[in-house]
Amino acid sequence: MSLVQLPYFLTFLYPDRLWKGPELERKVTLTFDDGPVPGVTDWVLDELAKRGLSATFFMVGDNVRKHPSLANEVIAAGHQVGNHTYHHLSGWKTSTATYLEDVAACDAMLEDTLGAQTRLFRPPYGWMKPRQAREVAKDKKIVMWSLLSYDFDSSLSAEKIIQVCTSQTSSGSILVFHDQEKTKEQLKKVLPNYLDFLVGEGFATQSL
Repeated sequence: MSLVQLPYFLTFLYPDRLWKGPELERKVTLTFDDGPVPGVTDWVLDELAKRGLSATFFMVGDNVRKHPSLANEVIAAGHQVGNHTYHHLSGWKTSTATYLEDVAACDAMLEDTLGAQTRLFRPPYGWMKPRQAREVAKDKKIVMWSLLSYDFDSSLSAEKIIQVCTSQTSSGSILVFHDQEKTKEQLKKVLPNYLDFLVGEGFATQSL
């Protein structure tokens, strides 16, 4: 679990990316990657609403195409959306031209389906080629994270994930969860407890 918290040297290697929010107030940023996915994203929306918390959803364009009503529920609930490429591409395995086309396709889907224009982008898997990053950064804020929940790792117990995430949360933390089918069971064990921790410890949520 040593990689749950961001390796500090990365912030120096990539200083133009957003790794953490303002630390002056007791606020954190919740982010959810890979949706919208029925049975997961709608459940997340309910859990956030119960506690009056907000989040940023980095959506995959093809999932927006498949589930436009669910994507619109995210907007209607007052949450932010960000671009997570159209096909959840790995930058390292994709040519720069194809990668940028995929980013643009996701933008078009978000605008056509949700009427939303976003300047927020998170690269799938957290990696992209330097040229891809330079091009994307011309008109977008590349959002990374300070805490990775590892909700996608079924070998980890929910109790361990909760313990590590709660112990490492601090003002300005940007935390990553995933609203997708692979993480569904683990997320339902982890997220309510983590959200209750935030409320109990007096943390509010903030937009990017």
